[in-house]
Amino acid sequence: MEYGPIPASKYDDVINHLRHSFPDEPLNVSVGLCEHGKPCELLERHDLMTLKDGLSVMATDMERGVIAGVALNGLSRKGDVERSLEEMKSIDNIKYQRIFGLLNTVNHELDLFGKYNVDKIFDLRILSVDSRYRGKGIAKELFARSELIAEEHGFRLMKVDATSLFTQKISESFGLTVEKSVKYGEYTDENGKKIYDTQPPHDYYKVMVKQLPDKPNND
Repeated sequence: MEYGPIPASKYDDVINHLRHSFPDEPLNVSVGLCEHGKPCELLERHDLMTLKDGLSVMATDMERGVIAGVALNGLSRKGDVERSLEEMKSIDNIKYQRIFGLLNTVNHELDLFGKYNVDKIFDLRILSVDSRYRGKGIAKELFARSELIAEEHGFRLMKVDATSLFTQKISESFGLTVEKSVKYGEYTDENGKKIYDTQPPHDYYKVMVKQLPDKPNND
C-alpha cells in the first residue's frame, strides 16, 4: 500500500472512490443524500473544494492500481461556518440541509476559534476506505498522516466531525477529545418523526478536537 498526497490529476479518481464508499457513512445512510455509484453534485462540490486545499492524503493499492482509502482534509477559517449556513438558505435539498445543517449549526454554537484562540483549524472532513480494504489499518494510517500534515502546516488545532462510532474510536485512539456530543435520536420533525434514523451503534455525532504542538522555529 502506498500513501501520499492527492494531486489534482487524481481528483476525479477520488470522487469516484467516494461515490462507491461514502454512501456507507451512517448519517448519509439515514438521510439518503447519496446513493452507491451515483453522482452527488452537492457533496462532490464540497469534496472538490476540500481537495483544493492541498491537505488531503490517499492510500493506493499499487498492484491493482486503485484507491483503497482517502482522508479529505480541509482548512477552516473563522466565519466559514457562518457563510455556509447563509449559503444553505438557497439550497433546496432537504437531505443536504439535514446533514450539513446539523454539522454547521453545532460548529457555530461551539465557536472553537474563540475558545482555542486560533484563526485556522485543520478539519478532517471525510475518512473513507473501500469496503474491500477495511479492517487492515488503512484508516488509522490515513489519520496518522493527516495529523502529521496538520503539524507540518503549523495548525494548532485539529478537528473531526465524527458522525460514526468507527470514526469516533479512531479519533479517540489519537488523543482527540469530545467538545460536544449530539444524540441523533433526539431530533424529530414537526410530526414527531425521527429525522436521523441512524442504526446502532452509530447513535451519536461528536465534534472532537486535539491541540497540536507549535511548529518549531527553524530560523
